[in-house]
Formats: sequence, C-alpha cells, structure tokens
Amino acid sequence: MDNLLDAARQVVSTTAARWQSLIQSVPEELLARQPAPGEWSALDCLQHLLIVERLVIPVRVKHILGGRPELIPYDPDAPREPVAELDKAPRELLVAFTAERRSNEGVLAGLTPGDLTLSSYHPEFGVVTLGMLVNLWPAHDLQHTVQAEKAIMQVFIPGSGPWRFEFADEDVEAHAVR
Repeated sequence: MDNLLDAARQVVSTTAARWQSLIQSVPEELLARQPAPGEWSALDCLQHLLIVERLVIPVRVKHILGGRPELIPYDPDAPREPVAELDKAPRELLVAFTAERRSNEGVLAGLTPGDLTLSSYHPEFGVVTLGMLVNLWPAHDLQHTVQAEKAIMQVFIPGSGPWRFEFADEDVEAHAVR
C-alpha cells in the first residue's frame, strides 16, 4: 500500500456511518440478538468499539507520540470509571461512538509518515510502532463491524432453504452442529 495513513483515515472515517446505517435500519431486537451463546451481538460489537475508541487505540497513539517508553496493557476487567453509554439505547451508544471517533480522527489526521516509525514497549507484545497501531485501527473497525453484520445474518440463514449452503462460512448454527 502506497499511503498507509490515507488508507487508514479513509477506512476509519466510514465506520460511524456504517454503524449509523445499521442502527437506523435494523430492529433493535436483531441488534441485541446473540448469534450463539457466548458470542457477541451487534450491540456488543458497538459497545466494544466505543470502549476501544475511548480507552485503547487512540490513547496508545497519543502515548507513543508523547514518547512514553512503555504502554500499559488494556485489562478489560481492571477497575475504572464505567462507560456510561454502554447502558444506553443503541442510538445513544452510536452518538457516543461517533463523538469519540470524530475527535480521534483529528489525531489520525495529524500523523505524518515519519511518525509511523515511533515506538514504545508493550509488555505483552514487545516493541510496537505507531505504524502497527495505524494498521490495527481500521482492521479492528472492520473486524467488529463485519462480526456485527454476521450476528444479524443469523436470524435469516436458517430460513434460506436450499441456499443455506451459500452461508456455510457464516452459519453459526451449522458450525455448532459439527
């Protein structure tokens, strides 16, 4: 890829709009439906994206830019202020995510190609560069947005009759039977 920063900025800039389309179009019961016990619903995915947007990736980017020699691993079970929006309706959750994202797009916009080689030490992963985080950010967005869409798909797959085989890779129910 010739320009990682431009590509990352472009993908990251689409996430909130994709989620807005889902939240506005898909019934809340489908957004909240887990595809299988222990698997994330679409809303679980959006909650996770909000947490990561507020507490993880942009924070690490700022720490590396600030010259922090060691990053603090994110522990989802560590005591901290609760993310109040997690208990809100889907539209309010989306508003919170969108606000965080818009603010953090400014951080991404301010990066230069020279910044991508800046690094810090992560106790779990060793030396990590800003370039790695810039790659992680859009990949993580896409991963959990696709995961949310896959969760929504599950209600429709069993009723697709002879075309169910078309969804073999996404069919959570069929995978559970194997």
